Amino acid sequence: MLLEGRTAVVYGGAGRVGGAVARAFAGEGARVFLAGRTRARLEAVAGEIGAAGGSAEFAEVDALDELAVDAHADAVAAEAGGIDVAFNAISHGDVHGLPLLELPFEDFARPVATALRAHFLTTRAAARHMARRGSGVIMTITATTARLSIPQVGGTGVAFDAIESQCRQWACELGGHGVRVVWLQTTGLPEAIAGSDVLQPGYGTGSAAMTRDELIAWNVGRTQLGRLITLAEVGRAAAFLASDHAAAMTAAGLNLTCGQAPGR
Repeated sequence: MLLEGRTAVVYGGAGRVGGAVARAFAGEGARVFLAGRTRARLEAVAGEIGAAGGSAEFAEVDALDELAVDAHADAVAAEAGGIDVAFNAISHGDVHGLPLLELPFEDFARPVATALRAHFLTTRAAARHMARRGSGVIMTITATTARLSIPQVGGTGVAFDAIESQCRQWACELGGHGVRVVWLQTTGLPEAIAGSDVLQPGYGTGSAAMTRDELIAWNVGRTQLGRLITLAEVGRAAAFLASDHAAAMTAAGLNLTCGQAPGR
């Protein structure tokens, strides 16, 4: 198993991405600590992991609350003997579908401020324990909006771009302590898109709105493989990236976009 004997904290562990990553970590032998704001959903993910033979515990933690994040990391490290992997998958409160000319500044800035604060606080909390032990992996997830020009995505692209920049800074400061900082870069997760009865923004396609199927088809058409990544594939990639098989990788992202090239 790739993560046998490791301890992993997954912030946003009750969400679709966080849950998929947590399941993959546990499936590879890690002891998983789920952190999030919704107890019922955390409990459900932990139950699924336990039913599959894995180990998972959970705690209600607001990733924007500095004291709560620090206290939780301290408690995990004390109980498990340290933290080997920390994955941040919290949502940012993005607003899509409006041109910037019509978007309130608060809606533009919210995902940027949320992403930067949550990533900084969770990284610092886990890295303090990792640095003392001389090893560890800090991970998060971004999207192609960090490097492509896509209209009507509000502050999402700026937020992901800023996360990647912050990751590079953490990497150069933590590398000497044996800690790696990496991220997964994805695009268009079909399982994370709302149901068919919810219209999606047009994203500059010329249409005011798209159905779920139309949005998926639009994303697929922008890839070289002619498909989109699944949540299960995200989880498996995260487990690989957290393992010793990726020990030489830091300050970089793993491209999981199915070949969505810049400018497409």
